Amino acid sequence: MSGHSKWSTIKRKKAKVDAQRGKLFTRLSREIIVAARLGGGDPDANPRLKAAIQRAKEANIPNENIQRAIQKGTGELGAANYEELIYEGYGPGGVAVMMEIMTDNRNRTAGEIRHLFSRHGGNLGEAGCVSWMFSKKGVIVVEKDGLDEDELMLTALEAGAEDMKTEEDEFEIITAPEDFEKVRQVLVEKGIPIAEAQVTMVPQSTVKLAGQEAEQMMRLMEALEDHDDIQEVYANFELEDY
Repeated sequence: MSGHSKWSTIKRKKAKVDAQRGKLFTRLSREIIVAARLGGGDPDANPRLKAAIQRAKEANIPNENIQRAIQKGTGELGAANYEELIYEGYGPGGVAVMMEIMTDNRNRTAGEIRHLFSRHGGNLGEAGCVSWMFSKKGVIVVEKDGLDEDELMLTALEAGAEDMKTEEDEFEIITAPEDFEKVRQVLVEKGIPIAEAQVTMVPQSTVKLAGQEAEQMMRLMEALEDHDDIQEVYANFELEDY
């Protein structure tokens, strides 16, 4: 993969900027609201809420904001009626794009996202057109920082991980969704610093882009990431020498 950067890696670098802009606060708050609405306000009895709270704390969202989002979800502070949807489409070069949506107006959201795809050389597709290209996995990112690769891999595999990949300056530990929390906890207990950990959608293969298609694809992804109703964007491309 030398000389190429996958969207997941680029996205992590962008996330630091998103956090500064407050964009991440809005996204994570919505996730907490919906998780609490669907599974109740007790994180010990609601794995999705527990994971959302963990991500919010990693993003330095104040505890009072987290509590307020939980109360909105349970109806204690007035109900928040967000609907969860999956949208799928194609970007330049035939790149598969999958989006997790939370909206209070699905017709408005669909029109706006269709416009973004058209404007940046892609098209919004039918349900199921690209979701088969992605698998739900736990991904735990550990920065290299002098860690022994073989030792980390052995620890991860013994804890129940499926695989470990080496990227430019970090390791990606891959787990089945049901083993994610167990593996993360083992790493924490061993004092291994975790840069990011979440259950996400991982592409089964990637499309390499360069030149104009790469520029168009990045503009599309940035436009989608900036849309208020999009919680997560997944894509199966990598850029040459990004």
